Amino acid sequence: MPKIKKPIKAFTLMELLVVIAVIALLLGIFAPSLGKAKMKAQQVVCMNNLKQINLAFDLYLQSNNETYPCAEDSNGTPWLWMGRGWRPFIEPHLGDNIDANSPSVLLCPVDRKSEELYDSTSYSYSMSFYHSPEQIDSMNSTADTYSNPQPSIAQRRLSVARPTEKIIVGEWFSVHERIEGQDKGWWCWLGRRNYLFADGHAEFLKATDIIPARDGNPNPNLTIHGIKGSDYLGR
Repeated sequence: MPKIKKPIKAFTLMELLVVIAVIALLLGIFAPSLGKAKMKAQQVVCMNNLKQINLAFDLYLQSNNETYPCAEDSNGTPWLWMGRGWRPFIEPHLGDNIDANSPSVLLCPVDRKSEELYDSTSYSYSMSFYHSPEQIDSMNSTADTYSNPQPSIAQRRLSVARPTEKIIVGEWFSVHERIEGQDKGWWCWLGRRNYLFADGHAEFLKATDIIPARDGNPNPNLTIHGIKGSDYLGR
């Protein structure tokens, strides 16, 4: 007796269209969440960079009589507070041969602007740590950050009055929260950045969270009273 062939089951065109529509709907629902999760992961990597930088600063301080990196600024670039300026001071304590092609933890993984413009250095160093509070309080404009340099005065760790509130290093650009228009870094009230504080902790803060500095901007370079002052009072 011949075997009766069972009909082969297959999706109809309508069923395939329904499946495709469901997949498209799920992608539409979950894609934004996946994108946000990726951005959060990148921001955490950047924050871990700052924690490694903090360890390098700590080793530098131990080797230099508890004084912060200090050098004379000039009207040329880079100035010490710029990433390219302070990089050589802590490079020996990071365990890497660091340069623009091998930036190690000095480059945020999503910071393409600094990679192109600033020798792959994403983070700036507050000039409050190599000028006296009196010097900082005599600077009243953003231009004082990059012109008319004052003699540098090395500052000691014990001179930081509020280490949990004073930013020592932070991202220049708002790469984890895109902003419309020109990103002027610490000289504008837009965006959100990772900051390292003098006590070693790091936070991801909006520019509007920062206390206005001498120039009226969220500028840790010109913190009122310098290293004796505060950039952020916490929540």
